[in-house]
Amino acid sequence: MMTIKYGTQTIEFTVTYSKRKTIEIGVEPPNAVSVVAPEEIDDDILIKHVKSKAKWIVQKLYEIKEIQSQHIDREYVNGEAFMYLGRNYTLEIVDDQSLKKPVTKLFQGKFIIYTPTRESTKLKASMVGWYRHKTLEKVNERIVFYQKYFDLKPADVRVKEQKKRWASCTSKGELIFNWRCVMAPSWVLDYVVVHEMCHLQVMDHSKEFWSLVERIMPDYDNRRKWLRNYGIRMDL
Repeated sequence: MMTIKYGTQTIEFTVTYSKRKTIEIGVEPPNAVSVVAPEEIDDDILIKHVKSKAKWIVQKLYEIKEIQSQHIDREYVNGEAFMYLGRNYTLEIVDDQSLKKPVTKLFQGKFIIYTPTRESTKLKASMVGWYRHKTLEKVNERIVFYQKYFDLKPADVRVKEQKKRWASCTSKGELIFNWRCVMAPSWVLDYVVVHEMCHLQVMDHSKEFWSLVERIMPDYDNRRKWLRNYGIRMDL
């Protein structure tokens, strides 16, 4: 862990070294600042660069704090709203003692959970399962659609719990998506898919990478901003 001072504030950040030519700074919820730097870089040069970005880092940390204040605490009661592809659908809970566990469906414009119990943890688990299934289904549909722009195909596509990322691409060419992705509007989900497919070709976030994203999706930055501004609401 390294630190710099910006006014009265102390900024802590982690550093990862890799075979690259540029320095990349990332800010992730709740207050994690990470730096990816060239292997041979001098510490003084690294710190000087991070200091030059201190104002931007502080602003990003403030934005994350503001967004997190919008977090919704779920109760899993009738009438509560949940997002799917950018739209809110109200929840209806239907008691069904013939079932062993809750079953979630999207039917006639609302979420319905048929359930033998009103225990919130079990209701949540049922909804997470539904979102996992839908995310994998929709992501695979969009990968097929955008495959025409790429020579490489993903080795595998999976959905899992990811607290700090919407998706990731492994060194083996596997694409892993956060199960919350399908809560976003379809045009934002497309950005997440294209972003990760571009990593099959360029693993870092270099100019080459962003040029590739822009070539396929010229308005990618608007879609990216939606995630930054409203992503905190995409949770159960």
